[in-house]
Amino acid sequence: MKKNILFLILISIIFSCATKKPEQRSKFLKGFSSQYNTLFNAEQALQAEFDARTSAHKDNFYAPYISVLTYDELPKSTISENNFGAAGFNNNNNNPPPIPQKGGRPSVQNDGQLDSNVKGSSILEIAEAKALKTIEKYSVTREGQEKNDNIFDAYIALAQARIYMGKPLSAIDALSQVSLKMKNDKRLPLAKIYEGLAYSKMKDNFKANEIFAKLKTEKLKKSDENLLAIFYSESLLISGNKEAALKELNNGFDLQNDRKLKSRIAFLRGQILASQNKNEIARESFLDAYKYANDFEFEVKSQIEIAKTYNSKNDYSGAKEYLENISKKGTYGSRKNEFYYAIGLMANRASKKEEAMQYFRKSLKEKVSDPQIRGLDYFEIGKSFLNDNDYIAAGAYYDSALVVMTYEPTKIELKEQSGYIKKIAKNYYLVKKNDSILSLAKMSPEERETYFSKYIASIKAKDEIKERQRLQEERNKGFGDSDTNANSIFAGNSKSFDDFGNAGKGFYFANNNTVSKGSSEFKKVWGDRALADNWRLSARSATIADEKNKALGLSSLPDPRRYESSFYIEKIPNNPTILDGLKKSRDTASLGLGTMYQDFFTNTPLSTKTLYDLVDNKPEEKVMLQALYQIFNINYKENPQIAERAKQILITDYPYTSYAEFARNPQNSTFVKSDPEAEKAYKSAFFLYEQEKFAESSKVIDLALKQYPKDALVPKFSLLNAFNAGKTAGKEVMILQLEQIALNFEKTSEGEKAKEMLNYLKSNLTIQMKDNNGNAINPNSPPADPNALPENSGKINQQKIREGLDNQKKEVQPQMNINPQANEFTPPPIPSAVKKK
Repeated sequence: MKKNILFLILISIIFSCATKKPEQRSKFLKGFSSQYNTLFNAEQALQAEFDARTSAHKDNFYAPYISVLTYDELPKSTISENNFGAAGFNNNNNNPPPIPQKGGRPSVQNDGQLDSNVKGSSILEIAEAKALKTIEKYSVTREGQEKNDNIFDAYIALAQARIYMGKPLSAIDALSQVSLKMKNDKRLPLAKIYEGLAYSKMKDNFKANEIFAKLKTEKLKKSDENLLAIFYSESLLISGNKEAALKELNNGFDLQNDRKLKSRIAFLRGQILASQNKNEIARESFLDAYKYANDFEFEVKSQIEIAKTYNSKNDYSGAKEYLENISKKGTYGSRKNEFYYAIGLMANRASKKEEAMQYFRKSLKEKVSDPQIRGLDYFEIGKSFLNDNDYIAAGAYYDSALVVMTYEPTKIELKEQSGYIKKIAKNYYLVKKNDSILSLAKMSPEERETYFSKYIASIKAKDEIKERQRLQEERNKGFGDSDTNANSIFAGNSKSFDDFGNAGKGFYFANNNTVSKGSSEFKKVWGDRALADNWRLSARSATIADEKNKALGLSSLPDPRRYESSFYIEKIPNNPTILDGLKKSRDTASLGLGTMYQDFFTNTPLSTKTLYDLVDNKPEEKVMLQALYQIFNINYKENPQIAERAKQILITDYPYTSYAEFARNPQNSTFVKSDPEAEKAYKSAFFLYEQEKFAESSKVIDLALKQYPKDALVPKFSLLNAFNAGKTAGKEVMILQLEQIALNFEKTSEGEKAKEMLNYLKSNLTIQMKDNNGNAINPNSPPADPNALPENSGKINQQKIREGLDNQKKEVQPQMNINPQANEFTPPPIPSAVKKK
């Protein structure tokens, strides 16, 4: 009887507690329920999500930095409610997750329960709902403070779920409740760590770093200190404070016991050090990453980074031998291409350029384990050609790299460089071609005959070598005078294609393996051939040599007369006009080439050399001025001695140009580049003047002077406006405007022209005026034509003005160029409109 009474009392207590308000519930029972039911499922859901993300995680070793935590990068949940039950935790609460249905996304109601009408919830949403339900049903609040210690874990689970769902602001709201209701909880620093992480996810790194820095002054548990080091270092890195980030990573590395995290911290630390060019320390950090790595991919990539940080103090031969040996062991053999790439990088750093190219090419021959590495092999080879000014080959390898690379930022950068190389190549080979033609044109007949005799001898020698190689290849492959001779692979066998595969398996073309092998053999012998009649006589696909010949204007196909000197000599132009055009085209292209070396690759020495070579070649004035300006502009600060020669030429030979003005005072802030729109306006005004629409021309000029009052074309606008005034308002007005131009723009070419025109207009020269019928008229009488000049408007006067305008026009109109490609890079120069520094 006593036993039954005790049992009934216990049941009554349980039911009474279940009906009380949260603040009146039993702390013990509520803790018991939450620990083994709802909260347990929330925490397990989070762990399942993190495990799934880690399994799906793939490091991007080509980004500037990896993340330390492998579940931190993916913005979306990787598992859904469909595999909730398979995630490795129980679901024995009173409200099981809703059954997935087609369509829709989940929503969380105010009571923390999933809306049963919306299905297909993610695992993080389930974790959020479970955490909210735990807080709602099992919180024990008295006098504003939480009495159930397990609710802290519920808030942490809720914050984590929201952070990794991409709702950091909601996570901060949840964590603020912890600070409010659990002020004295010893675990409060953990909540602050996640609050800092939430701010970091919101890209408010200043606030995040402020929270983390404050936590550094407190005494933390080792696990919290470890987590803080990871989150703080990554936040500092995002903020750009690399030194502080390294300090935190060093701390995290020392605290960490997990080998995987230790390895990842060391790798990230090495990346930061390498970005600071601290290669020796970075190399040691990558060695630590390799030492603690428990992942095959991580081991390989660590070895590559070790090779990247090689320097001359290290043992190159020993390092090369080590990588070659390791590439032959077990599973490492599948990564031979990556190890050869690493050796190539070391060889480059050891100044063994030829050996480096050999290893990059060996890497290309191996099986591809990482397409990005293959692209980097092509890039390194292309870069070598670029350093040797072989732009056709460099462009070809850069294009190959673009095809196979997988890391998009690198592809974008490489695509831009590839475009630069193509632009440089057009000018470079144009200069070489025109230089060759001009040099040949200057030779005497005897010199030409001697030159081409040597050239023909070299062609014959090359052709003989090619022919011997061709015959040797045919003998090696079994192709002699006939496809069915004794050495042929098709000879002595009634089943022609038997040698490529297993004849017992049926028709040759029905077996994909034999077809693939046969196709490979065919390409080795014949190359890529189009489907056409007489396919054996068709040309192979274009090679780099073919592209170079095309750029130089040479034929890639052998000509029957290629062994005759006259074949080449008769093609040399002797027309002075054509030769002059070739030189102008060559000079313009050379100017563009020198400018591009600086603009595209910041190669100041090569740019300066190219432009000084152009100056020594005596180009026309416009090109000369721009070349001298460019030399001075890129060298006067860092290399004043090199710039001095250009400065003296400008000041001595072109003293009244704005280029010379800039050379005298390069710090002058009023020195500006002519605006492209101002140039368009000037050309439009000049065109209207030529059409004798003087008033319209003046309107365009007035508007341009208001829009561009400090433009380098202002003197030209003013001079053209003076000519318009002469046509519409008369000689006196024109003289007034010319005097103003001579005063305001004294040291410019426009000022000099204005002085010349003034001297002429103010002279005592008089001309007998006649009407249209040839009768003499009184010069003091009003002119019949209101647009005519009142005085000195005879033939000489008009001719003088026309000459001045023609000279004005020449300075703005683009020069005709035999090669239109050259103008793509060198727009028509304007002497008084100089590029801004």
